[in-house]
Amino acid sequence: MNWTHDVLILGSGAAGGAAAVHLAAAGHDVLMLERDAEPRIKPCGGGMAASVQQWFPFSLEPAVEQVIRQVDFSWCLEDPVVAELPGDAPFWIVRRETLDQLLADQAIGAGAKRLAGVEINGIRRKGNLWQVTATDGRQWQGRAVVIADGSGSPWPQRLGLGAKQPLMATTMSVRLEGQGQLSDGTTRFEFGLVKQGFAWAFPLAGGVNIGVGSFIGKQDADPEKVLAQLLPDLGFAADAGLRQRGQLRVWNGHHRLDGDGVVVVGDAASLCDPFLAEGLRPALMSGCEASRHLNLWLKGDSKDLRGYSRSMRERWGDSMAWGRRIAQVFYRFPAVGYQLGIKRPTAPRRIAQILSGEMGYGDIAQRVIKRLLLQRN
Repeated sequence: MNWTHDVLILGSGAAGGAAAVHLAAAGHDVLMLERDAEPRIKPCGGGMAASVQQWFPFSLEPAVEQVIRQVDFSWCLEDPVVAELPGDAPFWIVRRETLDQLLADQAIGAGAKRLAGVEINGIRRKGNLWQVTATDGRQWQGRAVVIADGSGSPWPQRLGLGAKQPLMATTMSVRLEGQGQLSDGTTRFEFGLVKQGFAWAFPLAGGVNIGVGSFIGKQDADPEKVLAQLLPDLGFAADAGLRQRGQLRVWNGHHRLDGDGVVVVGDAASLCDPFLAEGLRPALMSGCEASRHLNLWLKGDSKDLRGYSRSMRERWGDSMAWGRRIAQVFYRFPAVGYQLGIKRPTAPRRIAQILSGEMGYGDIAQRVIKRLLLQRN
């Protein structure tokens, strides 16, 4: 006989962990099903706005390794722009595996359960319940399911959620020991080396996370060639670091993120910023927002979960719609974009305000797009 849980969460990363924390705290029976049998290194950027702290009743600072106060921009390793971030630093750098563990521990402390090494191969609706099946034959039942298993998840499309044809960015992530020439509190954005994309370097405590991403078009950039130039510039050997190739779902239009007792969150929901590749803040936001609407639905105070899709459109999607338009113009004419965008005196502050959530792309999009297109023509 299968035990019936209130909520089954597929994945215990940032989005799944955030959902589990709030649902367990609200008194629901929550089970997290995690694919990885052991914790693994996640060499993604790890940048998140410090403002995400407001969504959690406990401190996230144990996972914070750097507070960013300066951003260095470059074009083909030259033509530098240095931006001091105004006021309080708009984002923190975390080691993703540390943040994920912190959220999972908090959820478990609130009563949630977690099973690791679970490879899911079936999800189906069975009467009023969802049935989730693992490759080893184990099954679980839940009143609700949260799809939180990342960019490679097959379930959103199979369940008719999110984009029918996800827009995928190609990425290469690198974890380095030591900080090279990257100073504490400083992050680096390199444009020009990457065709239709950019590279970034975020400092950790005693290490650096580096990423290379291509966001539009054919995406034929060779990240190894980019790293062979970028790493020596940062003070590392050209072949240094633990490397991980990936495909990242980026925002690709407004789509339903909820169904009958099911929601999709984080990277699986294609929430990643299509211009700056910010994925951690929307992952946490979606996990928290999904938990709020699931709580109402599970208690019978809401007839469906459509409020979750509406809320994510208002809080994130409307800004990303403009962000996508900026990305399509900027990454097609990146040299012009760097000169007229990044090098403008107000640009670094605007980027900081967008990363911090103080401003959305809609606040600057029409001016930026018009400026880029007029200069190009």
